[in-house]
Amino acid sequence: MIRTYPSPKRVSVREGGFSLIELLIVVAIILIVAAIAIPNLMRAKIAANQAAAVENVRTITSAAAAYSSTYGNGYPPTFATMGGTLPATCDGAMLLDEVLTTAPNTKSGYGYTYIPQGAQLAFLPAGCGAAGYNGYLTAAAPMVVGRTGQSSYCSDEPGVIRVDVTGGLVATPAACAALTPLQ
Repeated sequence: MIRTYPSPKRVSVREGGFSLIELLIVVAIILIVAAIAIPNLMRAKIAANQAAAVENVRTITSAAAAYSSTYGNGYPPTFATMGGTLPATCDGAMLLDEVLTTAPNTKSGYGYTYIPQGAQLAFLPAGCGAAGYNGYLTAAAPMVVGRTGQSSYCSDEPGVIRVDVTGGLVATPAACAALTPLQ
């Protein structure tokens, strides 16, 4: 008796890789996730920049008060005066980060200004290159409103930080005083 065996069936072997449809589905899923995540990421970045701006305005306000009490020269004559290198002097007090006190005075998506206000002091303490002032205004404004921040902030010698929800640069103490205090 002769035994017969069934003939081997052809088994199709699939080549490695993905089909075009599979790749398109994966790309579509990635795009959907990105569309959901990117706006949230931008809002988180803006919130972080705004929190950093408030803290930097608070730090500048504290540095101006510390300068005034340490050197007896009123409030600093320039923004750069609150920066500097060792040893700390009246002309380079080392009270602030060099990133803030060096032009273009930007940090974390905000631009910072420090403007001496009022009369310049009539006396010049020993060791000081320039007389201080009896007031100042500091402000922080977003570099690009809606992208790096929404609101701008300001403060002057009373030390109250105020907010402008339009994001415009506050240029005068009167304009700052007219804004809502930050709570």
